[in-house]
Amino acid sequence: MDLPNNTQKMDDFENIGSDSSIPFPILPKILIVGVGGAGNNCIHQLASKNISGIRTIAINTDSQQLNSINADCKVLIGTELTNGMGVGGDPELGMECAKASYRILKKLFEGVELVFLIAGMGGGTGSGAGPMIAEIARANGAVVIGVATKPFRFECGRCRRAEQGLRTLSASVHTLIIIDNNKLLSLVPDMPIDKAFNQINNLIAEIISGLTETMFKPSLINLDFADIKTIMKKGNLALMYYGESTTLDPDEIVRNTFNNPLLNMDYGQANGALIHITGGSDLSLELTTKITRNITKRLKPNSNVILGARIDPDYENEIRLLTIMTGIQPLNEYSNFLEMGNNMILAINNNLK
Repeated sequence: MDLPNNTQKMDDFENIGSDSSIPFPILPKILIVGVGGAGNNCIHQLASKNISGIRTIAINTDSQQLNSINADCKVLIGTELTNGMGVGGDPELGMECAKASYRILKKLFEGVELVFLIAGMGGGTGSGAGPMIAEIARANGAVVIGVATKPFRFECGRCRRAEQGLRTLSASVHTLIIIDNNKLLSLVPDMPIDKAFNQINNLIAEIISGLTETMFKPSLINLDFADIKTIMKKGNLALMYYGESTTLDPDEIVRNTFNNPLLNMDYGQANGALIHITGGSDLSLELTTKITRNITKRLKPNSNVILGARIDPDYENEIRLLTIMTGIQPLNEYSNFLEMGNNMILAINNNLK
């Protein structure tokens, strides 16, 4: 089966070296994939940010929406089933569309090592095709990180479809990031709706760029793809914290990052962490050590801690902290959801400004 006309060919990453006798490593091939309407909208915004080292792919059953999206590669799936008119909120039809385009999707993920799959839960394409596409990427050997948004509680029918979609997606990915739209009501209730949803897209962009920068940009203390892979494939529950601060007080930096929950989780029993700190020329070894100690004191004594740190002129007089904790204890509504398997769910805490 040939690729659709609106699918652009992706070039492989180049392996560049100054001396053929020196084995230069090949950079990991990373894709950001948006499935369905919400996923496509996020891809459209991500494409304008020029995150280094990644390619963006928009996948949909609705040709009209797909044509309005800016992405490195666009794929219309299930055309023989829907004629490009969408699936009308039917997850089963969305799944069948992904199955019908299996050969195309399999080709897209050949040689890919890390996939961020973004989908809104509750619709037909995201909830139905998203898990199937994740399975195809995972079967090709990629580490798959799912990013799923939950609908507002008043969207009754979508909420029921979203819960089933989350269950199916969690079984198809290594890591699942859940972003609850209902948190926007308490965090930014008076913000115009378009800007409020852009906050979610910006949050996803910052998380992805933060992770990729740890691998692609030189650091004082380096993290590599193997470190990321170890954390993402560890299993069970993990929790991500991301924050930026203009203070150089290590206590306040950590407090500002950890005290803005988008999901209700308890990190007190965490048994491992990946920490990456970015700052300007004022990021000292002492400050890095104090920030790290403030985080690790919250973990079990024998926890596995991986640290990275980088100087970036764009962060002069500012600190960016990215932390992924493993072994988190779920609370409240997510406890029942997590009982269904051993897949890791990655929740997000972040300042929404």
